[in-house]
Amino acid sequence: MSPTAQRIFGAVVLLATGILSLPLSAALFDGEGSENWIAPVQLLVMAGIGAGLAVVLPALAREGASTGRRAMTGMWWGLLAALVGVLVFWLALSGVGGA
Repeated sequence: MSPTAQRIFGAVVLLATGILSLPLSAALFDGEGSENWIAPVQLLVMAGIGAGLAVVLPALAREGASTGRRAMTGMWWGLLAALVGVLVFWLALSGVGGA
C-alpha cells in the first residue's frame, strides 16, 4: 500500500473510531459508580488503537521511525481523533447554535 493510501486509510479509521468511541464507552460504563470511567476508557482505547494503527501503517509517522516512535506518534493521533470525536458528539447533542 502506498504511503498516501496508508495515511488516508489511517485517518479514516481513526476518525471513525474516534467518533464512535465516546458513545460506545458511555454505553458500556453508564452505570451507578462507573460513569467516571467513560472519558478515561475512551482516551485509553483510542491511544491503543492509534498506536496499533501506526505500527501497522508506518506512513502515519515519520519515514524511518522506529517501532516505538511510530507507536508513540500513533498514540497522539489516536488521542487527537478522540478529541475530534468528543467535539462531533458534543455538536450532535447541543447543535451548532447551542440551543
